[in-house]
Amino acid sequence: MKLVTLATCNLNQWALDFQGNLERILESIAEAKNKGARYRLGPELEITGYGCEDAFLEEDTFLHAWESFAEIIDNDLTEDILCDIGIPIMHKNVRYNCRIFVLNRKILLIRPKLSLANDGNYREARWFTAWHQKRPVEDYHLPHIIRKITNQQTVPIGLASIATRDTVIATETCEELFTPNSPHIHLGLDGIEIITNGSASHHQLRKLNQRLDLIRSATTKSGGVYLYANQQGCDGGRLYFDGCALIAINGEIVTRGTQFSIEDVEVITATVDLEEVRSYRGAIGSRSVQASQANPIPRIPVNFELTTARRIPPSNLEMMSYHTPEEEIAYGPACWLWDYLRRSGSGGFFLPLSGGADSSSTAAIVGSMCKMVIKAVASGNQQVIADAQRILGKDHSYLPTNPREFANRIFHTCYMESENSSKATRNRAKAIAEQVGAYHLNINIDLVVSALLSTFITLTGKTPKFRVKGGNDIENTALQNIQARIRMVLSYFLAQLLLWVRGGKGSLLVLGSANVDESLRGYVTKYDCSSADINPIGGISKTDLRRFLNWAVDDLGYTSLIDVIVALPTAELEPVTKDYTQEDEADMGMTYEELSRFGILRKIYRCGPVSMFEKLVYEWNHLAPSEVAEKVKRFFFYYSINRHKMTTLTPAYHAESYSPDDNRFDLRQFLYNARWTWQFKKIDQLVQELNSEKKN
Repeated sequence: MKLVTLATCNLNQWALDFQGNLERILESIAEAKNKGARYRLGPELEITGYGCEDAFLEEDTFLHAWESFAEIIDNDLTEDILCDIGIPIMHKNVRYNCRIFVLNRKILLIRPKLSLANDGNYREARWFTAWHQKRPVEDYHLPHIIRKITNQQTVPIGLASIATRDTVIATETCEELFTPNSPHIHLGLDGIEIITNGSASHHQLRKLNQRLDLIRSATTKSGGVYLYANQQGCDGGRLYFDGCALIAINGEIVTRGTQFSIEDVEVITATVDLEEVRSYRGAIGSRSVQASQANPIPRIPVNFELTTARRIPPSNLEMMSYHTPEEEIAYGPACWLWDYLRRSGSGGFFLPLSGGADSSSTAAIVGSMCKMVIKAVASGNQQVIADAQRILGKDHSYLPTNPREFANRIFHTCYMESENSSKATRNRAKAIAEQVGAYHLNINIDLVVSALLSTFITLTGKTPKFRVKGGNDIENTALQNIQARIRMVLSYFLAQLLLWVRGGKGSLLVLGSANVDESLRGYVTKYDCSSADINPIGGISKTDLRRFLNWAVDDLGYTSLIDVIVALPTAELEPVTKDYTQEDEADMGMTYEELSRFGILRKIYRCGPVSMFEKLVYEWNHLAPSEVAEKVKRFFFYYSINRHKMTTLTPAYHAESYSPDDNRFDLRQFLYNARWTWQFKKIDQLVQELNSEKKN
């Protein structure tokens, strides 16, 4: 047996937090050594944090990265352990996203990223250049601060592998795993037995299986050991990086880290037998033929062994399991909220709680966060304990032990009723606030609404009316919007002063609660209480939120959500009469399920009006072609006139691949010709053709 103990990790890094990032890297190396590992892999760009974005255009970022790296190697921590570290590097005035191999205070290799992530949420090509695969390994001239430590003037940079006395190891970086012609294909054929991947891969609902399937596939056809490291947590933006560091051999997962955790450092290790790799590969004749013809990859020899003489058993294979989407909603945004809270300097959260599905989902997610914090405290997590004490302004003797008690200190909710609000929604808001443990208030906003309305009447001499009282659509919309916008103003006023009222210090972060479907359609009031500091559900569909609420009843114990689930969605901004009750789906002219499908076709399948109609006319065959056409036209009309709202959309947890977020994800114009003259005419022609075919 040729046994090697290898380590990989999840690190909760923070963009430009060089000191904090350094401490977490050092802790991970120390823990890897303590567990007997001879190799340690870290996430992508772990020294700077992945989400620096345009800060990668600043010289300071590269300077501080080298300064931080100097701290890593200028001690005994890298003695007798091969470390693979993510760092940005400038070479010949070109910026590269790199891996750097270091052992015993010596740099062995700098390996630049070959394929950049440049779609969806990622814009790496804005900051870095991909290394050309045909470019040979060349000399990199080290900065003075590093030369003093390593006594090296130059080190190799390029596509190469590390040849120890007993095996060969090489790396690929994040996006390279997802490319059709991945480096691991060529690395495996060239006899490289250990392939690693330092990544910064974000969470998205139902995405993890794709990543894990690719990792298993990387070694199924050609054998080998594969290590994966990832960032875990919120590094300063909308994305949550969901960890799941793992080690695989010959297509099977040996060990895997957590997906959702508020731990800052998680190191996992496994002991694998390299003889299993050699046996697996040697038994595949077709692989041997291709391997005999493979182009050789340069090898950097190093006088070091990864194998251990210790008599320890190889690690057992791990049974694969995945969180349900409901669990992903409960844990992912909760971890994201915790990171945002502890790093923002705020004293807690404020939520306008309406008693509807969206705001109740947000409250339940905060409740889930509180449960995770208490669980971490109970396990002795000193970082979480210190963060909780600092947020609450408590001394070191305070230990939160109950999620409801902790929620009461950091989570503030308020039901803002008007004359159009119902007793049912008020009771639902109170019930969920009590079960979560929030500090809950109830106020009536009619006096403020009346004051503004009186001001308008005095100014213009005109009195606007609701539609049910004889007003037109413009009057009706204005009277609804003024209620919504007053709630936003009051939310921020309360968020700034409630801690002061309770004898505390600081202010609260205002939470939004508009879902991804409503944003897509523009069924939100600009600058109403959906405008907030952050929004944990802004990337989640209404359909998934309904499933989450059902799950939260049993798994989080929030039984009050049963009443929320069965209630019809309503904004409660119009008067109720015996003939009329406002309902969201009626207002929108489409169901939430239909709206979600529109979003998927618009963003994921890149459909314009015509191609969307052509798909839906067959998919929705329970409707006549003319009905499908009207629905498509209605969607694109409201999508167009409301697209400008996406330019001011509250930063939201990214969880869905059809998010309309104009700030990062969906880079489309915001001024459209809402008549879509050419496109709608084409749809009408197709309807006529389909009707003619049916008649014939």
